[in-house]
Amino acid sequence: MDNADRLTDEVECLLQNARLRSELEPFLDEALLVVDTNQMPTPAENQFLESLLAWESAPILPISQWFQPTLLLQPAGQLDDLELHLRLHEVIAQLFEKQIVLQFTDHLSDRELYQLIARDILPSREKKVNLPDNRFVWRCVDESSEPELWLKYYATEEEREVWLEFNPGGTLPESCEPPYCRSLPQ
Repeated sequence: MDNADRLTDEVECLLQNARLRSELEPFLDEALLVVDTNQMPTPAENQFLESLLAWESAPILPISQWFQPTLLLQPAGQLDDLELHLRLHEVIAQLFEKQIVLQFTDHLSDRELYQLIARDILPSREKKVNLPDNRFVWRCVDESSEPELWLKYYATEEEREVWLEFNPGGTLPESCEPPYCRSLPQ
């Protein structure tokens, strides 16, 4: 690349930076001041500003409406075990196509996971951020509200020791392999 091409690229990068800053102006608040963009190269700052703009302008929708047509699940009681297993894995693949990653599912049977998706995930109103590297991670166990499950099936030995330090007098459940090991897309 010669100097003229490099200069053209730098000018385009600066123009893009000015456009992004202008579009973000209505959303500026003190949270943006935490990041010192003066310490970033302009291309990195542009990527950061693009992600902020995508977040600020993203619609908040039930996850089921992130799909065309809307993703609806047949009631679990209407499916036999094989039908439910097949449909569950179709739905997991559909969620992954929308960059929704499920974590901590292996303590749930197929039927329980299917019902959790239908009851909790699909109706959940979330920002639909369209960025190529953006992942929406849905943890099917919350370590703060369900510490027993998390400690029993998912916490590493180090995490278990840290939990004990912060919960003196707490009792650690025996560490076990979850009963329903799955290989989910990550």
